[in-house]
Amino acid sequence: MKIPTFYGVVAAGLLLVNAGFAQETPPNIVFFFCDDLGYADLSCYGHPYAKTPTLDQLAREGSRFEQHYVTGVTCNPSRTGLMSGLYPARFQKYCAFFGLGDRVSITELLNQNGYATGHFGKWHMGPDEIARPGTYGLDVVDIIGKSKDKSAGRDDDLTTAAIDFMKAHAGKQPFYVNIWGHSTHFPVTVPPELAAEFMEIKVKRSDFSPPMRKKFDECEEIGGELDDSMRQYLGDVWSIDQNVKRVLKAIDELGIRDNTLFVFSSDHGPAPVILGGKGHREFSSNMLGYAGVHRGGKHTLLEGGTRVPFIIRWPGHVPAGRVDSENVTSFIDWMPTLAAITGIENLPERLDGEDISDIWFGESRERGKPLFWRASSGGATPVMREGKWKLHLGGRRGSALELYDVSVDPAESRNVAEKHPDVVADLEKKLKAWAAELPTTYERIPDEQNKKKKKS
Repeated sequence: MKIPTFYGVVAAGLLLVNAGFAQETPPNIVFFFCDDLGYADLSCYGHPYAKTPTLDQLAREGSRFEQHYVTGVTCNPSRTGLMSGLYPARFQKYCAFFGLGDRVSITELLNQNGYATGHFGKWHMGPDEIARPGTYGLDVVDIIGKSKDKSAGRDDDLTTAAIDFMKAHAGKQPFYVNIWGHSTHFPVTVPPELAAEFMEIKVKRSDFSPPMRKKFDECEEIGGELDDSMRQYLGDVWSIDQNVKRVLKAIDELGIRDNTLFVFSSDHGPAPVILGGKGHREFSSNMLGYAGVHRGGKHTLLEGGTRVPFIIRWPGHVPAGRVDSENVTSFIDWMPTLAAITGIENLPERLDGEDISDIWFGESRERGKPLFWRASSGGATPVMREGKWKLHLGGRRGSALELYDVSVDPAESRNVAEKHPDVVADLEKKLKAWAAELPTTYERIPDEQNKKKKKS
């Protein structure tokens, strides 16, 4: 088995040169991915009540990024983009039903280059029947649902399975593992043991941003008791922190801390309290995920939907204690960045992201490519970010297009399109050119499912 040497691909002058590179084994990669966790749901990201001591410590031992973005604002598009290196809107067949097709995945590339690869927890990268060993280059696929012992939270069992996978491969070959939990996805209902951590909580509205106060109103509108709902939600977040603690402890006990890249993030912003439109509405007063100052959340292309927590640790390589508030990063960069770190050269010809390993290692620079978003629907409104600017091509509720300087207005509260017509013209041209590359129609349901739906 050929193990790639990755150190030669890292530019001279980066932090890596100080780390001691006697070994030629690339790092283990542990990717802990939450579901619907809000940008500000962790204490280290500004939540006034959350208890996340493990993740706060992880941020002190690694780097915490404040401008990190997902590739989609629902579960499947977010996963599609990071796994494939392509914007999900490029796939004419909706990947939740059809998978990635013939597109190579990052796990397949890693597996071809000597990595043991495992996936534990939420799947949502195609139909369940393809969730089996070999799919996307994954040696092990275990789409574990809720844990049998509910007292520790719903993701306890999948975390245990991931730790067992790490133990089986540590020291034998480099490994990559997805730990993709279900917390804090709808519905949030935690056992008494978790809610008990927050019995002292009494919500003070002034401790939160205006968008969150609107959520509080909705919570009470549908009959929720605000303090109890907050305890429920924070109990779910607490369970995430405890599972991260278990994984990090296992890494230390296996003696692989210094050669393990640990990544923590969320698939998109927090879910709303009231979900859905006429005919299909779901209500849960416990859905109190917090996006901080950012408006919006899951299902929206506002910052609250697209911007997520992102913490990485790799001792001696990723700067410790760094808070990166300048660089704009995205999961569209996941494939090229991991490829650069691990020495993979056989990348797909077309990639939408870029190698940002230098940013992970402490550099600051403008990204080379803009970021784009559009739902997989021909009539959906596309959005882009370039530099400090974010453009919504055709605003909400039929308004004119919207331009925001998110460097000073992360809440996207002041549309400055009229003040910057030159910026609008430049970005609009780029955004329309990108949208013109996308399919005009999408196949969202396989024929056999569509036929069943029509008969029912």
